Amino acid sequence: MQFVDEASIIVEAGNGGNGCLSFRREKYVPKGGPDGGDGGHGGSVYLIGDDALNTLIDFRYQRFYKAQNGQPGMGRQMSGRAGEDLHIKVPVGTTVIDEETLEVIADVTEIGQVVLVAQGGRRGLGNIHFKSSTNRAPRRTTPGTAGERRNLRLEMKVMADVGLLGMPNAGKSTLIRAVSAAKPKVANYPFTTLVPNLGVVKLGMHEHFVMADVPGLIEGASEGAGLGLRFLKHLTRTRLLFHVVDVAPFDESDPVEVAEAIIHELGEFSPALAELPRWLVLNKLDLLPAEEREAKADEIVRRLGWEGPVFRISAISADGTDALVQAAHRWLTEQRQLENEDEEAAERAREMRQRMEEEAVARTEARLGRRRKKVDEDDDFDDDDYDVEVEYAP
Repeated sequence: MQFVDEASIIVEAGNGGNGCLSFRREKYVPKGGPDGGDGGHGGSVYLIGDDALNTLIDFRYQRFYKAQNGQPGMGRQMSGRAGEDLHIKVPVGTTVIDEETLEVIADVTEIGQVVLVAQGGRRGLGNIHFKSSTNRAPRRTTPGTAGERRNLRLEMKVMADVGLLGMPNAGKSTLIRAVSAAKPKVANYPFTTLVPNLGVVKLGMHEHFVMADVPGLIEGASEGAGLGLRFLKHLTRTRLLFHVVDVAPFDESDPVEVAEAIIHELGEFSPALAELPRWLVLNKLDLLPAEEREAKADEIVRRLGWEGPVFRISAISADGTDALVQAAHRWLTEQRQLENEDEEAAERAREMRQRMEEEAVARTEARLGRRRKKVDEDDDFDDDDYDVEVEYAP
């Protein structure tokens, strides 16, 4: 199934039914009086979190969703039937944004969570409501109101415990293949990973955690270069980051400079995300002579000024990966236990997640705003705008 994490849809609630203008007409009942019933309320549109979904691809094929209109009122004081509400299933981890105002309407983070996104129209009143001692035959009714119509942007963020961070071709996909059943594409060229991949790392019968592999970052990712800006948002759902560094890059680049560039881009995208616990994972040590491995790893750690946990692995041969996932599982277990027992720790974690979410949304709003401004400024549209020039650089 194709992975789609962004989609735009239109939702429209049902209109309320009009009130009825009617008078009682029965044999032997003169001047029966008003008996017009009320209309029915229009149906509302709701989103509901579903853990069976992991992509927004369905919304690429169906973009318009409308709830049922309420029926108009009828004579004999009969009210019209209310329109049925429309429930739309979305993946857990979906953020709902109003495209007109760029307001975040809701964040669907739990299974079965229900979010109202378009309110149904109110019913109209029949003429029975307007009779009085001075107006025995009212001819007044009220119409039903229109249902809300909204243009929504859905953005899905994968729900994972551990996120893999690093440059293209650092070995993130190889690592997730080595420790889980996930089978992302692996090749000896950059950007083989174009969409996030999730893998369940199992350590026992009931012990496991979820790892997310996102496309590699490049310099300028926080400003939209490469695929980074679009997929960095997925890391805001994680608790722990593995910063995977290629110690023997094929282009002979400096691993320290590359790692520092990643740290910079992370901070530019979201300062809160940069504060998330991050472990340094030095990968591809098997490509170095055995006598040089320790010295190279120590040099990278020293030049980075790294003070956190450091793991030395070779993902392709799974050397060192078991110690890495075991340590991650212990850390995650201790973190959850701490949050369950210490309310202050739980509050700090919630605040951190809230900050990351707000900063990711701000980036999205800025991107949408730039896109909208660019469209508005393109007033000299003509047929030449469809032309595409491709320039090949050596």
